[in-house]
Amino acid sequence: MDFTRDSSRRAFLKRSAALGVAGVATPFVTSLAAIGEAAAATATDYKAMVCIFLYGGNDYANTVAAYDQASYAAYLAARSNIALTRESLAATVLNPTAGLPGGRQYALAPTMGSLLPLFDQGKLAVTLNVGTLVQPTTKAQFQQNAVKLPPKLFSHNDQQSYFQASNPEGATSGWGGRIGDLFQSGNGASTLTCINASGNAVYLTGKSAVQYAIGTGGPIALSGGTTLYGSSTAAATLRSLMTGGSAHLLGNEHARVSKRALDTYAQVSGALASAPASGFTLFPTGNQLADQLKMVARLISVSSQLGAKRQVFFVSIGGFDLHDNLVAVQPGLIGKVADAMRAFYDTTVALGVADKVTSFTASDFGRTLQSNDDGSDHGWGSHHLVMGGAVRGRRFYGIAPQVGNGTPDDVGQGRLLPTIAVDQYAATLASWFGVGNGDLTTVLPNMGNYNASNWNLGFV
Repeated sequence: MDFTRDSSRRAFLKRSAALGVAGVATPFVTSLAAIGEAAAATATDYKAMVCIFLYGGNDYANTVAAYDQASYAAYLAARSNIALTRESLAATVLNPTAGLPGGRQYALAPTMGSLLPLFDQGKLAVTLNVGTLVQPTTKAQFQQNAVKLPPKLFSHNDQQSYFQASNPEGATSGWGGRIGDLFQSGNGASTLTCINASGNAVYLTGKSAVQYAIGTGGPIALSGGTTLYGSSTAAATLRSLMTGGSAHLLGNEHARVSKRALDTYAQVSGALASAPASGFTLFPTGNQLADQLKMVARLISVSSQLGAKRQVFFVSIGGFDLHDNLVAVQPGLIGKVADAMRAFYDTTVALGVADKVTSFTASDFGRTLQSNDDGSDHGWGSHHLVMGGAVRGRRFYGIAPQVGNGTPDDVGQGRLLPTIAVDQYAATLASWFGVGNGDLTTVLPNMGNYNASNWNLGFV
């Protein structure tokens, strides 16, 4: 399915705004989510879905590491100079409620130990070998080029986009935004359906929903808020000029959107002012991802004041493109991810909404099992984490790939051929969120390529 809009007045305005979002993270350009057709679904309860994107392509093998003797030996042989020691993994071994076939075992990286209690409590699940696909694909089909594949495999920009949008770089909507399309009219303020706490991402742009960007300190005031150059009169005059009517079509649209942006700023600022600061003390300092998730938690805490029933959030952290210095850098990065996620979950428990919030990791791609000097190269499939009170945790989902080069799961240098498509991963989350099977093929254009019995993986 092609999600490109016709060149209509509404599409022109929406796309113009979307270009602005990429350069300026202010409510003025990000409050366009209300433009567009009405949503197709409503909800009476509250649910939030939080995408945690690891930009650069996270090294899966040193995140959820092979631990059983045979698999660890193959892991060590493939990357002896960057492998984690088996001794260091002993304290973070994952003990699922049902063991994996063949006695396979995994352990979290040592710096991710803060997440181990959540796994043991059944609030964290591991999805094995997730990646971008167009349709189910075998190694033989890949080698013979016998099936359609995601374009420009192993390219950062294109695979980031394909993970987020089911289309390569240049996509005009992502699956988070397309979920937002379905629910935005059921929210008190449709503008606050898709919220990005890290800048801009195609993931949150829908066919009608456009992401609202917010800083870690709150919404960003337009032109300084209530004063301009120290003058409240000047600020009021500017507002009048920006929101007043015009004889020109684009001028009227500009005024309408500007008013909505200013009103949304006031609405969000007012709601956040009522969120108790003492309720968000669990987050670590000096952690950019934690700062973003703290803002997400604050927004969730005032969702009733904002009239929100369904919200899709996006946060991110970069630096994972580690062709070298992987051993020196990656442990700190994934440690920050783990600590931020743990603080976020514990905060949702304190807020009484843990079962209403599901968070999940995502990344461009995994990396090669084979080391590349003191790093690893661009890969394909990767392991991911899903967290929340509604998650059916303490389990692995998917098939544990064989470890090593030249295995049935390896398409070269230990690049994993995904056995779980991003579409299936996303469909499972979307179904929990309230998207019906009839809408899944709209949200996820490749779903029709998969047997309907495999759409929902059951991890939430």
